[in-house]
Amino acid sequence: MPRRLAALSALLIGLLSAGLLAASVPGARADSISAKRAQARGVLAKLQQLDAAAQLATSRYQAASRKLRLVEHRLRINHQALGVARGNLGQAQRALAKRLVAIYTSQDQQSSLAVILGARSLDDLVSRIETVNSVSKQDSALIGEVIAFHKQVVHRRALLRNQRARQHRLVAARAAERNGIEGRLASERRLYNSVRSQIAQMISRQQAAQQAAARAATAAAQAQAPIAKAGLGLGNPAGGSVPGDRFGGVVGVAMRYLGTPYVYGGASPSGFDCSGLVMYAYAQVGVSLPHYTVAQYNYANSVSVSKSQLQPGDLVFFAGLGHVGIYVGGGSFIHAPHTGSVVRIDSLNSGWYASEYDGAKRILG
Repeated sequence: MPRRLAALSALLIGLLSAGLLAASVPGARADSISAKRAQARGVLAKLQQLDAAAQLATSRYQAASRKLRLVEHRLRINHQALGVARGNLGQAQRALAKRLVAIYTSQDQQSSLAVILGARSLDDLVSRIETVNSVSKQDSALIGEVIAFHKQVVHRRALLRNQRARQHRLVAARAAERNGIEGRLASERRLYNSVRSQIAQMISRQQAAQQAAARAATAAAQAQAPIAKAGLGLGNPAGGSVPGDRFGGVVGVAMRYLGTPYVYGGASPSGFDCSGLVMYAYAQVGVSLPHYTVAQYNYANSVSVSKSQLQPGDLVFFAGLGHVGIYVGGGSFIHAPHTGSVVRIDSLNSGWYASEYDGAKRILG
């Protein structure tokens, strides 16, 4: 009898200790996890604002760069036009010089002497002189047009060079603006990742405490069986593992991949989609699940569980079975959300996830 009483005392102490551990340790950490999550949400909100600002700054930088390239292109065209103007000016000047020489030195009918001596009347003389003057005026007008075009090209080059200098300054300013925002983004991302890592560590410690409590309770329940057989009237609670405890380890597996990028169809540490993360995590504990969400929901060796009975390792489903995650405890789950995101922890009870919650399944083996 003394031995039985000692065994009974040990059993009661074990059950009490397990109950206290399960109740007090997670509760003691719940507030700090909640505070960290609040901090993470604040950082994430700032990240979203900075990301929008960075996109706008990048757009402005790209627009300024495009305009600079356009100015450079116009300068190249203007340089070519200036070369043509210089060539035309030289040709016109040489042609005019030859023309003047020919008018005053040649013996043809257009020379000054030929004009005077060849005139048959006063009217004919006047007509001949007007003809010579007309040719000279046409040549002079051509030279004037070439010179005007040359001046216009030179003036345009000066304007374009000034515009290029201003655009260079604008591009530099836009680049500095973009780089400054990207620097702040990088800093906030590091802070967000640090906070998220701290949350993961806190949840991991919480889960370890829960699992330790579950193991202690299981051991106490198993120790009760021989006492019940001895007729001590303590009842005969079911032995074995606590529901959900067997596959609680998949949470730890999934936690190792926080921050891994979402990749559609991905099921490896290089990238996951939602069901790929679930499949990979369970594979590490010896369970071969199908890849896609509906197939995981319909997995033969599983049972449905209510939201109030969720335990770490249970699968939670959303949006008409279009999305799945792994419950981690404390009303949160880990998942690979969508393209452009990464593996992360979210709350079941807020926002889109609360409104789109479909149900949960517990994998039995």
